Amino acid sequence: MLTALSAARKYIPRRIKYLVRNPTPPSTLAPFAGPVVVLGSAPKSHKPVGLDANYRIISVNASQLALQSWGVDAPDITLMGYNQIEGTNTNAVEVRRVLAGKRTGSLYVLAWRHGRERLEAGLKAFGYDFEEAHIVDRYQRIALLHKVTGRLNLELDAETKCSNGIIAALFALYNGATAVILSGINPHSAGHVYNGVNLTRLHVRMDAEMLARLVGLGYPIYTADPQVSEDIGLPLWQGINQANPESKQE
Repeated sequence: MLTALSAARKYIPRRIKYLVRNPTPPSTLAPFAGPVVVLGSAPKSHKPVGLDANYRIISVNASQLALQSWGVDAPDITLMGYNQIEGTNTNAVEVRRVLAGKRTGSLYVLAWRHGRERLEAGLKAFGYDFEEAHIVDRYQRIALLHKVTGRLNLELDAETKCSNGIIAALFALYNGATAVILSGINPHSAGHVYNGVNLTRLHVRMDAEMLARLVGLGYPIYTADPQVSEDIGLPLWQGINQANPESKQE
């Protein structure tokens, strides 16, 4: 009982702090005007049917490696976790190895706390280029999930957080995507396309819950991966005519 009470006492001030701050979700310079592909790093991904210059591509961490086989030079946007810049764990080291010498359009770094100068120095250290860089703090991330799904998730621990892939999908929806096509995002998978160490994925339960919630709310969200469609019930993307302009938009 005391443990539950202590947890509640910690939760309430954080909720009040969030509500008082009233942060704005991260935005693009110009709203999306068509379908957006969100590319994750699950070992299996598929090029969406009909992919052409009318689509925008958001990659997550080092997932842009898969774009080489799609004939795409670089993503329009990359969402990257803060730990990938300086982290010493296996995943962070592998991300930097894969991204060395590559580039993106707009880079959004999630929960970076050390200032822009240190961020840019960190990116320069492994040769990752970008047209513009944005820092997205924790409260903006919380605001994004709240705005799109109506759910206030203060991310009190790893189990209650969404993966960056799901955050990327929410980002696309918030910024006007007419359809969001997930590729290489599978809550049930293990490992990453850019390394062979078969690391266990976190956020499995919350990712599955958020995808089900987005479908239930009527958002135009699809998958390009047949196995994901079969496993979790997301509609399989069949091409641009599948997008419904009357689907829910925020």
